[in-house]
Amino acid sequence: MADELTPQVPPDQPRIGVDEWVASVEGRRERYRGPVGWARRAWDTAPPAVRLLAFLVPAAIFPLVTTEGNLFRYGLITLVYALLGLGLNVTVGFAGLLDLGYIAFFGFGAYTYGFVASTHTGRHWQAEFAILLAIAVAALVGLIVGFPSRRLVGDYLAIVTLFFGQAFVVFVNNANRIDFPFIGHTDLTGGANGLDNIDPLNVFGWVVNTTKEYYWFTLGAFTLVMILLYFVSESRTGRAWKALREDPLAAEVMSMPVNRLKLMAFVFGAAIAGFAGAIYGSVQTGAFPGDFDVGLLITIYAIVILGGAGSLAGVIVGALIVNGVPELLRDPNQAEWVFYTTLVLLVLVKVRPWQKLVAVVGGTLALGFALVAIANAWFPRWTAGQPGEGKLAHWVSHWMLLPSHPTQIANWAYALTIALILVLTLLRGWARTIVMIPTIYVAAFAWENLLLEQTAGATRFLLLGALLVVLMNARPQGLFGTARVEIV
Repeated sequence: MADELTPQVPPDQPRIGVDEWVASVEGRRERYRGPVGWARRAWDTAPPAVRLLAFLVPAAIFPLVTTEGNLFRYGLITLVYALLGLGLNVTVGFAGLLDLGYIAFFGFGAYTYGFVASTHTGRHWQAEFAILLAIAVAALVGLIVGFPSRRLVGDYLAIVTLFFGQAFVVFVNNANRIDFPFIGHTDLTGGANGLDNIDPLNVFGWVVNTTKEYYWFTLGAFTLVMILLYFVSESRTGRAWKALREDPLAAEVMSMPVNRLKLMAFVFGAAIAGFAGAIYGSVQTGAFPGDFDVGLLITIYAIVILGGAGSLAGVIVGALIVNGVPELLRDPNQAEWVFYTTLVLLVLVKVRPWQKLVAVVGGTLALGFALVAIANAWFPRWTAGQPGEGKLAHWVSHWMLLPSHPTQIANWAYALTIALILVLTLLRGWARTIVMIPTIYVAAFAWENLLLEQTAGATRFLLLGALLVVLMNARPQGLFGTARVEIV
């Protein structure tokens, strides 16, 4: 009777008179059990140097085991993105400032380097001086942008910085016909055609020409910035930035120089972006307006948010996922492995306890083989399609329906997949487990008969978006971010 009279509180709402932190201790202990828990505990207790080596050792081996094309796509570009992510992490992750004009600082670095070291302008500075100038110019622009923006927060800051980013694109498209007093006509940016023939890096006599050499240089630059930011994060300034991120008003009440901290964050982030821009301009042998658009801004924000705002290790993992997954999906054979590996990992991580896991896996396999057997006996057209190339595609063809003309039914399966996923969010317990079985199969059907053929186009971005949604739903604070604990 007492239980019937006790009001039932939904699990996602705080319970009056209950310490939620203490009540969730068993759930937190569960995170450190089993192989995954052992790996998480080892990572949490590892010294910072060991964590850095966990990335540097595979990164150093990668050029030795891959082709030059893969080194550029999966290695060099990922490092440039990670370097940009570190700079944005200072502004957004450490200080909590929503800077939507960040890519403009990246552009200033590339154009500054190209202006003083390219055949286009006839100047050929040494790279060590050109890079320092690019960093200084980007930092100065960051100071100029940050100074009037230091009193803005939230949406207002986002609008101002977004305007700055778009103004930069307009500027570089038209800065090839500027008439300065006493100087005359000056071409600063090459206009819509950009600055071409930018010099390769020439650092203290070392001329960087090959992709492998650029990779080593960028890896060294990334490591240097990573170490610098670690010490900054652990310093008094870093702790003040994090206090500013959590509550600007409380930080100001505690006598922290809030405006000065905001300016420092803008300058630090802009300087790192300028450094990355100088390297990128040399790698691309050019700086063009289309390289610094909103699409790149979204990519870098995805890296920071996915990895966890404020996490240095998260930037590395975020860059690997955001750049690596779309590149892998260009090849249908690789895309096949990425899709099913992600699907299996998702089921293994999210379905608990083991009884439900066995039910989902066994039920999905049984459903597939049963449908194929029925189709072979009664509806041969549903298995008359051709499977893809590769061993995995051949194995899947024994379990998956492959109609001879699948376009229309695959479109319906794609829409049904979305509907079933929405239904899953409303269910609990064994009802969710049962509905998960047809959801997985219908999703795989849409993949095999519709999306796999379009992996070079929209599918790879669709899958990346779905992966981000799933990961952020599982961990809203990002893979390596720290969840905020609020008292309500």
